[in-house]
Formats: sequence, C-alpha cells, structure tokens
Amino acid sequence: MSTDGSIAGTAGYLLWYLGELIFKWIPGVTVSLATSQGGDDVAVAPVPVITHAVTTGDIVDFLHITADPDLYMRIVDMWRGFVAISTFLSLLFGAFFIYCFIRIVQHRRGHARHIEHLQHTILHADVPKTHLRWDRIQEQIISEDHQSWRLAILEADIMLGELLDKLGYRGETMADKMRTVERGDFRSIDMAWEAHKVRNKVAHEGAGLALSHREAKRVIDLYGTVFREFDFVA
Repeated sequence: MSTDGSIAGTAGYLLWYLGELIFKWIPGVTVSLATSQGGDDVAVAPVPVITHAVTTGDIVDFLHITADPDLYMRIVDMWRGFVAISTFLSLLFGAFFIYCFIRIVQHRRGHARHIEHLQHTILHADVPKTHLRWDRIQEQIISEDHQSWRLAILEADIMLGELLDKLGYRGETMADKMRTVERGDFRSIDMAWEAHKVRNKVAHEGAGLALSHREAKRVIDLYGTVFREFDFVA
C-alpha cells in the first residue's frame, strides 16, 4: 500500500498496517506455533495462507483441533489472565474517564458562573443611587454646619418628589402631587406634608429661618419614615 505523504495518507497507511498485523500476521504466527508441536518426528502441516480477517473464535476452534492439549490449556490460561487484566484495566480507566468528565463539567459550570458574575454591571453590584443619596443626607444632618442641615432637607424633598413620580402621582407642583394621594395607599402622607412645609420655609426664608439642629433632624426623620414605607431607602 502506497502513501502520498499527507497526514491523511499516513494515517490510512498506519491503519492498514495495524489491520495486517492484527488480523493476518498474529493469527498466522499462532497457527504456525500450534502446528509445530509434537517433536521432530511429527510431520508438520503446511501453514495455511491467511488472506482474510479471522475472528477470535476461529483461532480458538483451530487451536482446539490442531494444537497439543498442553499448549492449548496454557493458551487458554493465558487468555483468561489477559481477559481478567483487560477487564480490570478497562474498569479502572472507565472510572478515571467518568471522574475526569465530571470534573470538566464542574469546572465549566464554575467558570460560567464566574463569567456571569463579572458581566454584572456596577449598578447590580453597588448600592443603589437613592441609598447613596440618603447616606449623604444622613452625614449632612449630623454635622455642625447649619447650611448642611438646610441642604439635607432640600435634597430629601427632591427625593420625595422622585418617589411621588415613581408611584405615579402627577401634578405641576409637589403640593399638587400630594393632593392626589389616597390615604389608604400612602399611610405616611401627613408626615410628607409636614416635612414639605418645613422645606418650603427653608427654601423661601433661607438663612433667616431659625432652624435648630433638633428640628432639622426631626424633619429628616419624617422624610425617612415616608421613604421606608415604600422601600425607597434602606
């Protein structure tokens, strides 16, 4: 059999050679050994030319008929040992293959979960924007600066407006939006009104408003109660 030198041609040649070795040469040698037993005085039968593939059963039948009984039994014993060893190795490698397959699947699943985690945006991983704004308001209200208290109240009122928009209340002003609220749907509406009225004083009177720290904290607590009713802040 010739080969063209390519990878496919070389692979074909190797397969052809392996087939010749397994199905012709090895059976031929086995038959030769079996027919040569019996000493120098025994006529040796000509070795048949094997031109086609033979099965294991053909070889066993042939050896049983032609071979010396002792040789035949030795071959049978060796074959049994070969079968036992082959079965053990097959089971061992089969278990190893299953283990490797399971580990590969687990590794791929873990890698997929890791990639999915990395694909999450910063918005999913970080604290929501409203929570960050509320934390900033909490920092401003505990400071010693009067101007920070006023800024905290103004920012909290802006958040209240955003909450009303989110809940679907519409109006030209904050007061218009709150007038459309049904008390059964908005239990803290009175607190929202009270806090918003203080906000209007802060916005209109500015530094002229005598705003104590205690009063500023009370107003921020009113906003906080409203926000927490709707899980707008933590």
